Order: sequence, then structure tokens, then C-alpha cells
Amino acid sequence: MKISVNKAHYPVTVLGPGKRIGIWLQGCRIHCKGCVSQDTWSSEPGHDMTVARLMSWCRQVAKDGVDGITISGGEPFDQPAALSALLDAIHFWRQESGLELDILCYSGYPLASLQKKHSKILTKIDALIPEPYIDAQPPELAWRGSANQPLVLQTALAQKKYADWQNLPLTQQEKRIQTMTDGKHIWYIGVPARGDMQSLETLAESRGVRFEQVSWR
Repeated sequence: MKISVNKAHYPVTVLGPGKRIGIWLQGCRIHCKGCVSQDTWSSEPGHDMTVARLMSWCRQVAKDGVDGITISGGEPFDQPAALSALLDAIHFWRQESGLELDILCYSGYPLASLQKKHSKILTKIDALIPEPYIDAQPPELAWRGSANQPLVLQTALAQKKYADWQNLPLTQQEKRIQTMTDGKHIWYIGVPARGDMQSLETLAESRGVRFEQVSWR
């Protein structure tokens, strides 16, 4: 089974509790206005890899321990068969290893739509943040891009690990953005506040750094 992946990173500490693997899938048909990850919208074959290869990387980077996996995008549910296969592989890994890692998944589709069309996939996810991003509704709670997005806890593991975070105001969240670079590219991980990315671009230009391409417009 092949899955289209934009990027994967470890450790991620701003999209779910603890030290996590972050997987961003490639391809999204929703195209929310104001999305900061527009580089993940297109469906391009150059991003394809096997689920087995992705899981091999996950096992390697997390050999010293991992608290969870966060799946975002793009839109994970635009690849339902591949997403289901990935979730099955993660379940096998955590059962085999004895790791108490949780699975958090983002989706821009309404919760009711996901429950109707992808109920079997939802049973494989511990915590879910659904609903489209609405630029006119600034975020109020941790890990969510807009105020309309709930944090749905679906398993006992999620209740255990997310209880203190479910209604945590952004003002009490210690850290919201991570930065990584390979010398040519800079990636930002997390949920920025309104205007943060434009402010960052302006600040960088004032110091002689110009972004040739950005994902938020």
C-alpha cells in the first residue's frame, strides 16, 4: 500500500501531548481559506511511498521512546485506504512493542461527515480534531486552528492522556511553534495565531532574509 506524504518529523512537541512523531500527508481537496499549509494541497505522485517504508522510519527515529503520533496534512481522509493501512500498522507496532503511544488525527471534514463515511477508520484513532479551518474564528484552545474545531476523545487512552489538555486555553499552552531547517528550507510546525506568519516574514526581511516561497498564501 502506498501513501502520499508531504513530510514527517520527530520529535514534535506542539501537536499533541509529549514527544511525538508528526506525519503530514500530501493532497487536500478542501482548500480552507487562510490555510498555512497550502503546499500540502496538490496531489503529486512524487510524494508516494509505501506504508512499510514510512513505518520503518517511525520505528527507527522512535527507538528511544515516543509518546504518540500526530497525523495531519493535507487531508488524511482524502486517502482513506492508505490512512487505514497506516493506522493498522501503527496499532500493530504499539501492540508488538508495548508502547502506550496514542494516535491524534486532524481533518478538515465535519465530524458528522467523517462518522457517516469513515466510521471504521475512526475506530482506529484515539483523538480527533475535525471540522474545516475558519479564518474568521481565531483559536481559543490548544492545538486547534479555529474556535469551531473540537478535540474529540474516542478511547480510554485518549481520556487518560488528553484530559488536562482538552479545554486548555491557548494562553496557558507553553509552546506553540517549532522550527526546523535543512540549510535551504525552513519548516514551521504548530498552530500559529492570526498574523504570526506574515509578521515573521516581515521580521525576516528586515534582517536580510527573504522567503522565496511560503506555504501560507
